[in-house]
Amino acid sequence: MILGLLKELGDETRVALLPDNVKTLVSQNVEVLVEEGAGLRAFTADSDYSGAGAKVVSREVIFEKADLLLQIQPPAKGDDKKIRKGQVWISAMNPLWETGLVGFFKDQGITSFSLDSIPRTTRAQAMDILSSQATVAGYVSVLDAALALPTFFPMFMTAAGTIRPANVLVLGAGVAGLQAIATARKLGAQVEAFDVRSAVREEVKSLGARFVEVEGAVEDKAAGGYAVEQTEEFRQKQQQAINDHAAKSNVVICTAQIPGRKAPLLLPANAVERMKPGSVVIDLAASSGGNCELTRDNETVVHNGVTIIGQSNYPAKMPLDASRMFGKNVMNFLALIISKEGQLNLNFEDDIVKGTCITHNGELFNERVKSVMENIK
Repeated sequence: MILGLLKELGDETRVALLPDNVKTLVSQNVEVLVEEGAGLRAFTADSDYSGAGAKVVSREVIFEKADLLLQIQPPAKGDDKKIRKGQVWISAMNPLWETGLVGFFKDQGITSFSLDSIPRTTRAQAMDILSSQATVAGYVSVLDAALALPTFFPMFMTAAGTIRPANVLVLGAGVAGLQAIATARKLGAQVEAFDVRSAVREEVKSLGARFVEVEGAVEDKAAGGYAVEQTEEFRQKQQQAINDHAAKSNVVICTAQIPGRKAPLLLPANAVERMKPGSVVIDLAASSGGNCELTRDNETVVHNGVTIIGQSNYPAKMPLDASRMFGKNVMNFLALIISKEGQLNLNFEDDIVKGTCITHNGELFNERVKSVMENIK
């Protein structure tokens, strides 16, 4: 089997596999083709891939010869037309939003796997790119906030007086939120966190943060660890609590997202206007509309002296370790679909393989994607 590692386009700096991963695949009788310059923005030279046993070739050669095509982002416009029936595409496709791409793959009979659709089960944790990349996002977002804030994060007691610690509010205590809490605490900030899932209360407290609790939240164990839609009564109580705590905060880190839906609005414009001038809002949910009403994806907005940073790809700001973690996730997934002889072996009896597959032989495989596509018709 031939695996083709493609170079990311646009602003993406990560790469789906690093040379150590390639070396492992080559030892398993997989031929690996790497596009020229694929790892340069992740500080990895073509010679590193060659030294690991890969062949460094052009993008055209990869599309022509590879059985399995791998990259992080969905295929760029024009690249989708280069994928042939019989080839396998693997990336983070964001299929609940990229319905046009899903429909195209289905109609063309292309087999596709979306790494952001891996079931969130204990067995699949080692393949969960959402968790690994959210760890990076949570960490880098706090560093970004610290640089944008006109005051210190920690408390200082000096001859020039005492500097009070920054107050940080984290909205959403998933993987990104918990990492943001941990990083902010290490930098010496006072941290509060809000989440509709009461199950994360102890995790928040264990990291040294205060849990902001609003009674009456609806929880769903079948949601795979994500938040779910709430009642109107709860949303009103939630909004008042968030507004009050945000007004006292120097930094608000927004991380709440619901797969396949617009991000919940947690920080309206009037709440931002109550914040102190010089405060900072970091919105990790920017790509799906943002938790802050004033967020603009991949832009920085200043409103009434409050800086609002909408950033949907913080892992790209730490490309080497983000790529290392992503590559490990990919290798664990590939172990399920590549045999010991180095051949492609799609076992759809495996719940992870089936759950991650989006299209195959002209059919939709993923149940959530299938439901979304049926509602579009």
